[in-house]
Amino acid sequence: MKLETLNFQLPPGWSARTLSALRAKLLAWFDRHRRDLPWRADRDPYRVWVSEVMLQQTTVAAVVPYFDRFVAAFPTVGALAAADEQDVLKLWAGLGYYRRARHLHAAAKRLVADHPGGLPDDPAVWAALPGVGRYILGAVLSQAFDRRLPIVEANSLRVLARLFGHRGDPREGPGKAWVWAAAGAVLPAKRAGDFNQALMELGALVCTPANPRCRQCPLAKVCVANRYDLQAVIPPPKKAKDIVLVNEVAVAVRDRDKVLLCQRPADANRWQNMWEVPHAPVRDDEPPAEAASRVAKELTGLVVEPGAELLTVKHGVTRYAITMTCVEAAVRGGAFARGSYAAGRWLAPAELADYPVSSPQRKLIAALTTPPAQRRLF
Repeated sequence: MKLETLNFQLPPGWSARTLSALRAKLLAWFDRHRRDLPWRADRDPYRVWVSEVMLQQTTVAAVVPYFDRFVAAFPTVGALAAADEQDVLKLWAGLGYYRRARHLHAAAKRLVADHPGGLPDDPAVWAALPGVGRYILGAVLSQAFDRRLPIVEANSLRVLARLFGHRGDPREGPGKAWVWAAAGAVLPAKRAGDFNQALMELGALVCTPANPRCRQCPLAKVCVANRYDLQAVIPPPKKAKDIVLVNEVAVAVRDRDKVLLCQRPADANRWQNMWEVPHAPVRDDEPPAEAASRVAKELTGLVVEPGAELLTVKHGVTRYAITMTCVEAAVRGGAFARGSYAAGRWLAPAELADYPVSSPQRKLIAALTTPPAQRRLF
């Protein structure tokens, strides 16, 4: 942090006194306006850690119910370390980015094994854990142990860029180094964790991407973007990604009153060790029924007779916009082969909800377990 602070300079006219006043104003604002969130009930490092992992690339509103369920099931790092990965993934199902859950679980096991006395106040220990990067390191140690370590995420990034009038892109290259240096430079000697949260809270509630409420901002008088009316251009908009359209077919394979659910292998490119109705991309101009027969044979070894289309699910994965059509199919021959999957299980509709599945698969399984779909399938 000391080296990077050399990359940061206060705007013209700023002084150490200005910076000290800024810290006091922001902390006072945070004490009055911070949201009552479950992970703020105490500064327990385990709860801070779980919440910050969940909040990566996920909104606060979406995280709250997941956090409550997760810490109810695994109230301590020891309970998490002792849990089965399938139970961890099941409670995570719907939050997305499931690698976060696997890393959290693996890190909990390592911490319990190496530090049975409790979660340590040691940056070197945390930095060596799976899934712990600079953000998680700073978030846990500043909030739980009041270490003077910065954090940068979408909200604090926006606040800092506008506050100091940084015109470059703070998400990459020199701009990224600048914003981390700025985040370190503004931290107070005490209440570093509260200050980090205050920056994020200000970005979430006041310094929003569009139409920021500058009149309600405790830092408006010193904010460079506010002074020169640059809020719309600082920070610059994200670079648009090229979207790739993908059509898939999912095959709800039934054998009498059971449906086949398959487990993805541990080395899959995504959704490792989770369960799903078999699915794969459709070839050009391939009818859904024909695609369903091919996909079932290629992925499971089963010969099926396709039936009706059950539903269509649209979702996105990174730069891919996926349209997945689910087709029902009855087994007519063959035997389940594990080539593409780690395992397969024939389950009654009521059992499907017991398995960890991705968000698009949750929609599909919810449709399979509704009475009309069950009548059609069985």
